[in-house]
Amino acid sequence: MTYTHVPENLLAFFRDNRRFLIVGHKEPDGDCIGSQLALSHFLSRIGKESFLYSDGPFARTELRPYEDYFRRNIDVSIASPGTVWVIIDCSTRQRIGAFESKIGGLPVAIIDHHDSGSASGDVVFLEPTAPASTLLVQSIIETMVGSVDQAEAEYLLFGLCTDTGFFRHLNEGSGPAFEAAGRLADAGASPKRTHQLIYGGKSLNSRLLMGTILARSESYFGGRLLLSTETLEDSVKFGLESRDSDMLYQLLLSVEGCEAIAMIRQESENNCTVGLRSRSAVDVGAIAAAFGGGGHKQAAGIYVEGKIDGIKRRLLDGFSRVM
Repeated sequence: MTYTHVPENLLAFFRDNRRFLIVGHKEPDGDCIGSQLALSHFLSRIGKESFLYSDGPFARTELRPYEDYFRRNIDVSIASPGTVWVIIDCSTRQRIGAFESKIGGLPVAIIDHHDSGSASGDVVFLEPTAPASTLLVQSIIETMVGSVDQAEAEYLLFGLCTDTGFFRHLNEGSGPAFEAAGRLADAGASPKRTHQLIYGGKSLNSRLLMGTILARSESYFGGRLLLSTETLEDSVKFGLESRDSDMLYQLLLSVEGCEAIAMIRQESENNCTVGLRSRSAVDVGAIAAAFGGGGHKQAAGIYVEGKIDGIKRRLLDGFSRVM
């Protein structure tokens, strides 16, 4: 039993084409990377060509083992018949970074579970009820050949556990997600190894950086919003690999009365990323969309030009309308 019905035109897209250029969003997470890896492995398994692309960075500890699988530049001929693009884990082309300008006139399929942005592809598989894009990729594989193999199962479980916070974000009615995870475990994926990959192997600096960011946290709207920042100086002192966003979000959301959190990082002199999370009442996906970002009601991200102080003021203005 698959998680959701796969559109017939998407199945035809995979059957009828020969070469697949698979790209995900910039600032990738485990769901994006796991979905790309699993789909690429599957396409190779059924005799297709596939190439993986990502604008990176691969700064997260759990993503570093996979960095060498991905290309930053188009170094294969894309003019041959049967060459197509697959965009995974985002539906807005601007979110794939530098590859947006490379798509040209080639056919594009979109596979995504986010309900923000506007999907623009020749074939679209968009399922906002799915808690992870890996579940959609798993459905594609199971529909086409019946089951995943061990490598695909490991990639898919990694992505599923990333986006669900190892299932702690799932609510009632999530039986299909657990059933899908059970099939992945039966195919050889280890929940224990996956947990260690995502949450283990952290450096002491990662914990010191977390302490710095926690100490910098500020409370707004009667404690309903917690906001903190990471500066360029922090990045130099502790290193990009010391970031542990998921644990930071967990700690801040555990504060009594907190409904949403915002984490602003100065990535360069002129650009920031913003991580947004909420319990349930606040739609941070809508706030992110107003900045050109994307995500879900309870988890979203932004890449925006500017500096921390200016972005902070704009964010607080956006939150003031919903808090």
